[in-house]
Amino acid sequence: MEDLVESILDYVRADYTDYAIMINGEWGSGKTYFWNHKVKNKIESLQLNGRKYTTIYMSLYGISNLEEISKKIFIETTQLMDKNLKKYMDAHGQTTIPEYAKTGLDMANFFGVTKNGEKVDYGDFFSTDDKVLCFDDLERANVDVVDILGYINNFVEHDHIKTIIICNEKELSTKFKSSNIEMKTFIATYLLDKQNELNKSVDKPMVEKIRDKIEYVFDNANDYERIKEKLIGETFEYAPKFNYIINGLLFRYEKNPDLIRFLRENQNLIISTFNKSGTRNLRILKHALNDFKKIFETVNKTYPNTKLRVLQTMLIFTIAVSFEIKAGKVTKNKFININSNEEYKSLLVSSRVLMDNRQFYIKEFDNNYYFNFKSEYRFFKFIEVYVRTRIFDMKELKKDMDAIINTIDTEKLPGYKRLLTEEYWKISDEQFPKIIEEVIEEVKKGQLQLIEIVKLFSYFSYFIKRELITYDIKDIKQLFIDGMNKSVHVSKYCKNIEEELSRVGIHETGQEMDEILKHFEELNNQLEEKMYKEKADEIFRYIPIQMEQFYDRFESECMDFPIFKYYDAYRMFQRITCASNEDIVRIKETLIDRAKRNSEILTSEYKFMKKLKNVLDEYCKGKEVTIKNVMLKEFSRDLDTVINLYKPPIFSSNNN
Repeated sequence: MEDLVESILDYVRADYTDYAIMINGEWGSGKTYFWNHKVKNKIESLQLNGRKYTTIYMSLYGISNLEEISKKIFIETTQLMDKNLKKYMDAHGQTTIPEYAKTGLDMANFFGVTKNGEKVDYGDFFSTDDKVLCFDDLERANVDVVDILGYINNFVEHDHIKTIIICNEKELSTKFKSSNIEMKTFIATYLLDKQNELNKSVDKPMVEKIRDKIEYVFDNANDYERIKEKLIGETFEYAPKFNYIINGLLFRYEKNPDLIRFLRENQNLIISTFNKSGTRNLRILKHALNDFKKIFETVNKTYPNTKLRVLQTMLIFTIAVSFEIKAGKVTKNKFININSNEEYKSLLVSSRVLMDNRQFYIKEFDNNYYFNFKSEYRFFKFIEVYVRTRIFDMKELKKDMDAIINTIDTEKLPGYKRLLTEEYWKISDEQFPKIIEEVIEEVKKGQLQLIEIVKLFSYFSYFIKRELITYDIKDIKQLFIDGMNKSVHVSKYCKNIEEELSRVGIHETGQEMDEILKHFEELNNQLEEKMYKEKADEIFRYIPIQMEQFYDRFESECMDFPIFKYYDAYRMFQRITCASNEDIVRIKETLIDRAKRNSEILTSEYKFMKKLKNVLDEYCKGKEVTIKNVMLKEFSRDLDTVINLYKPPIFSSNNN
């Protein structure tokens, strides 16, 4: 972001400019916040040639004619021109005029209120050498964008005023296509009919003909591009580092120690859920966190012993439902008829059998937001109602919490799960020693998942340092390593390690913790190798008997993944030679296309492809000329294309 700020300042510093600059970014991504908190103050602190710049900010949101922009400029500059107003604002620490006050000033001007005893002259306001104009929300104006840019061009080209335009160009494109669509369709249909093109029997469908005619006749996008090319000298893409910005959003909760501690400890969950939403809309996230503040405070007040895992799931659900509803991704009635967690789970089960859109959506929602996050209770009606209607229904809260209490009886949970799912200080002093012994026995058995053992060790290290347990840290470390060596046979590969470890309620460091993590990484790499070998076996076993299933799986899962790294070249040779001639050609073409698209990702397949080519060459030596043998020779020859694309740089330099 600092580079972007500096580029904007370079534009302002330039002695002479006859162009504006544009900051382009998605809705809700923080562009206006960026202007107000990063750019505006930097510009106003500049002193160039003895003069200090003043910024004039205008949102074009809702503007319905160009005169309104002129009025906005007048209102924004009034605070600089009217001495009495300036004096009042200085005395009260005001830097901008509130919107409601602007309305009053606007009307005062309309009725002829004077400035220093004289009628206001608009010409006084066009001092150009110390102003920087900022026009925001270009895509939200109710005036033709081309007209607005033409209006702004007067300031830029003739008066050389430094001008910054903030917008979402993606939404501008949608606006061009969707405006007055009924009228455009009518005129396009009329023109096609007059040109005898309406009923001609051609390959192109009627809908496509009408769409093409609309684009030809009403090509506002080209008008926009032409004036943009004339007006805009540089376009900067605003792509903030969301992790940093989300961290800043949490500062507003610093006065609430319990809430801020919970949010800080679960910041990775917030970021992960935000990323899974598929949007870059920080405004919705900000509203979701505000909603969660009330949820967290109410739940902790009325149900003070609520488990950590439940609160974490509530956090995920609040953010997820907010994005699904407020980002326009789904209509509100997708959730409205789900009344409990049990109904939610029933829909997940039925989605595997029925093809109802509602069931399918709930399954996709669950797979997306709760992927690799295990929780018995994943739907909260009181949260869904609150986000959807803005009504916090205490009766729904009680129904949800009663069901949770009956579902999650921590007294019956194994000791290791209690440590992993609830804050350890909520365990009574009487129960604590028993739980520690239970965990040790579970680790010794080697039946836990590897990542669970790592999490448990961080707790044990923490407890030993604080003398809550009296074990030697080196003995415990060895016990856990032995348990990990056993558990590797029943464990699954853990992909999202950082996210999993972030769910631990403490952050433990030290040599022993590092050694445990290193050993975990070695074992987890073995599990990854095993998992992908099994996946390769599963996919390639379809050759040559079930080729359609092979193509479906390979093209959906393996086009950008080095699956051949985990398979034996000789076994692949056997399968290819048993395939039909048509499939041999199709496999070859798929491999070449795949390599051309994703060579950098697939370079680890280099050795496999070399070996496969050698095996094919050996097989084809001295073979009689048949169609299949010719196809196999061509397969081997064309593998050179793939091999050259995958060839590591060291091999390339040696051959030169």
